[in-house]
Amino acid sequence: MDHQNRTQIDVSVVVIGRNEGGRLERCLQSVAQANWGSTSHELIYVDSRSTDQSVASAQALGAKTIVLDDASPCAAKARNLGWQAASGQYVLFLDGDTELHPDFVRRALDALSEPNLCAAWGHRRESRPAQSLYTRVLDLDWIYPVGRTLYFGGDVLVRRAALAQVGGFDPSLKAGEEPEMCARLRAAGWQIEHIDAPMTQHDLAVNSFRAYWLRAYRSGIAYAEVAERMRLRGDVLWQHEARRDFHHGIAFVLAPFLWAASLWLNTAMALTLMAMALLFLARTAQRCAWKAPGQWALCAQYAVHAHFQKIPALFGQFKWRQAARQKSEIALVDYKQ
Repeated sequence: MDHQNRTQIDVSVVVIGRNEGGRLERCLQSVAQANWGSTSHELIYVDSRSTDQSVASAQALGAKTIVLDDASPCAAKARNLGWQAASGQYVLFLDGDTELHPDFVRRALDALSEPNLCAAWGHRRESRPAQSLYTRVLDLDWIYPVGRTLYFGGDVLVRRAALAQVGGFDPSLKAGEEPEMCARLRAAGWQIEHIDAPMTQHDLAVNSFRAYWLRAYRSGIAYAEVAERMRLRGDVLWQHEARRDFHHGIAFVLAPFLWAASLWLNTAMALTLMAMALLFLARTAQRCAWKAPGQWALCAQYAVHAHFQKIPALFGQFKWRQAARQKSEIALVDYKQ
């Protein structure tokens, strides 16, 4: 496709998904219902070998549909297929379990009038946070300060030229592909803006401890792999976070055994350690209070989550280190039910 044809479309919307069912239909409908005004757009859906009716649903809703026929599918490969088939000057990436806010594209395009910006992203929040304790707490994970950022997530508006300049997403990454590509974009001189505008509603669908554990485990894999790549590249991205999660994870795994030993040796010592742990959680809850003002119970639950998730993340880091030593590939970790 030549350059002239590509510039006929302002925004190419690339949606990726796998067995999203009704979530995908709501996603594609939200794109159709957005406030596009005079902005021309196209809709592309990339399917990662779904076994449900996702492909048929996308075609019925007018999306150009591409199937990622790969024995080891991942988001990076799907997004690459999508943007490489896109005709627009800008590419709006969406996950198939999200719903687009009607005004986001307009707000993001306004932000990208700054020539040094390659990408703009907004606020993602859970569409049904009350469906479980897990989603109610994880909803706060989506809240980030606005302004210049080091990276974006799965929902974002990006200049297609910037994607082409760095070669898109790294297909060898099963997770963490967005921050890794952002490091390459920043190295090429681009900047990224988190705008103060609603972007998407997300349906995380984490309704069990198993799903919660697998999601954190997958995050640990991503943190370890991307942090190592950044270390070799001399980029600060995720360096501190990966080391912190590794050391905290070990401490939290050992903590029950150390507390049990202290209880057996000295009751006063055990009570002191328990008080210190409660103060530690209270400090974390206070620090994250800006994410949920006045909701102290939710902040307390989030504090527990913020520390407990480092245990499955630790096992994810161990899994990546083992795979790196053995030069083997880690299979896609799918936590969705």
